[in-house]
Amino acid sequence: MFRYYEDPALGKSDTRKYAEYAGTYELASGIIQTVSVRDGKLYAQRGDRAENELLPESSEVFFLKGVEGRRLFRRNDGSKVDAMIDRRNNEDVVWKKIM
Repeated sequence: MFRYYEDPALGKSDTRKYAEYAGTYELASGIIQTVSVRDGKLYAQRGDRAENELLPESSEVFFLKGVEGRRLFRRNDGSKVDAMIDRRNNEDVVWKKIM
């Protein structure tokens, strides 16, 4: 049995917040993902892998084209982004912001 997946429709996002999402995130020792902003777009790159654009589904929820799952940016009590959550199949993988 095959499962059909279709990307969600592009939503609106406040690109002024992208600088708050930019930084280095760590899953475990030595497993790093970098989020950057370029030309008003948000990108993620894990280690040596190719860089991928994070497309907005809503203001703080993003997706990768052709990949089932979502990326969310979590804020702490002080409203600073402290983690990126990679949500797939109802499981959250939390990447802690280290820089």
